Amino acid sequence: MSASSTAAQAATVTRRSDETAGMLLGLAGVAIFSLTLPFTRLAVAELSPMLVTMGRAVVAALLAGLWLWWQRAPLPGRGALPGLLVVAAGCVIGFPLLTSFAMRSLPASHGAVLVGILPLATALFSALRGHERPSPGFWCAALAGSGLVVGFALSQSGGALHVADVLMLGAVLAAGMGYAEGGRLSQALGGQQVISWALLLSLPVALPLAGWDLWRHGGTLAGVGAAAWGGFAYTCVFSMFVGFIFWYRGMARGGVARVGQVQLLQPFLTLLGAAIVLGEPLQAAHLLFALAVIGTVALGRRMAVKR
Repeated sequence: MSASSTAAQAATVTRRSDETAGMLLGLAGVAIFSLTLPFTRLAVAELSPMLVTMGRAVVAALLAGLWLWWQRAPLPGRGALPGLLVVAAGCVIGFPLLTSFAMRSLPASHGAVLVGILPLATALFSALRGHERPSPGFWCAALAGSGLVVGFALSQSGGALHVADVLMLGAVLAAGMGYAEGGRLSQALGGQQVISWALLLSLPVALPLAGWDLWRHGGTLAGVGAAAWGGFAYTCVFSMFVGFIFWYRGMARGGVARVGQVQLLQPFLTLLGAAIVLGEPLQAAHLLFALAVIGTVALGRRMAVKR
């Protein structure tokens, strides 16, 4: 066996190992994110969507600042600033704000299925930015999985999308943009630094808006129950900080488009979370669609993605 052939085999093994590790890290992140909608619905039942969104950004930014200080992390280069602003706009502000308003009227189980098109949105933004070139087979698998969850959403809402559905779709586009850019930046900065700097960059927007909402509704906070505060705390610590550490590290190891397919499992993990946290019914149709979507994840895992 020639030296070049041996080197090629070693590179293939390393690539597959990175992809497997990336998929596992991504799955951990998705498991954390899957409870975001149920806990957001708990929070906005008694707290304003603006406070839930901006408050969780402020709390998570404080955690991020402490982590960066403890790590003695250097300032990111000027070239990383535009990408970090995209992550802040999409993942720190856009997705949480739109989902908070949507969860005022949508059950978490209904919103969950719309999140199923996140892998397609992530791969789309990654391709538009020129970071990766998924194969036609990959796009077919992504479209099939996304079509399944959108069809499921339409069947549950009487065949028409409502305002809250549009808000959720806007949230998905915002998250897909932030996920793709964050996955690219994580290859150089690391997942922890990407989300930490993005959170700090969001403070000039989040802190004044959170303060303004506290001034408007501060007198009603004494009557907010433990369940709402618990939901708010989960979104601050896990949805806004810990989950992104796993998620961005996974995409840096395994690739944005490929690891992004793990998100196809998120709607059905969220359905389970909604049943446990909120008592929303888990129907047999949910499980059948889950099995079909898992099949598309497995198929997409086998398709080529050029990086």
